[in-house]
Amino acid sequence: MYLCIMDKLSPQQRHKNMAAIHSKGTKPEMIVRKWLWKEGFRYRLNHNRLPGHPDIVLRKYRTCVFVNGCFWHGHHIHFPIDDFQLTIENSECCKIPKTNREFWVRKIQRNQKRDKEEQRKLAQMGWHCITVWECELRPAVREMTLQALAHTLNHIFLDDHHVKRMYVAEEEEHWKAAEEDELSL
Repeated sequence: MYLCIMDKLSPQQRHKNMAAIHSKGTKPEMIVRKWLWKEGFRYRLNHNRLPGHPDIVLRKYRTCVFVNGCFWHGHHIHFPIDDFQLTIENSECCKIPKTNREFWVRKIQRNQKRDKEEQRKLAQMGWHCITVWECELRPAVREMTLQALAHTLNHIFLDDHHVKRMYVAEEEEHWKAAEEDELSL
């Protein structure tokens, strides 16, 4: 049996640890959800009719929020388009394991491609997509990240619900006529 010295856990222990990680109700997702609810934003979870089953769906804002784990979605790791290579550098928040590296690189690359495709489909359907990364929810920067999220949601709402004026007030017509008279002199 081949035992890798780099990993402190046996392959069975590592497998059990990795299999125990779920995609719904993660700690970063719960932080965002609780904060949004406290701030008055109402949402649905994992809407199954939308591509990618977004973590949080705010229908009023026509926005989907994806709360991504840095490791699983390769935060700050950029792969060449349609090219596979194992010489990908780690980022500060995403360290690709040294054991079974080929498997992890391919998995992260597939996840990134799937994320882009799902967000493209959502955009075509008229949805806005926001990605909140796990590293952006560390205590030191959490409040700033969540405030930026609220700011973005409010900006989206105002842009989407902008009231267009259908008429010109009588006063404005009077001033425009006065300006035209001055110009003709």
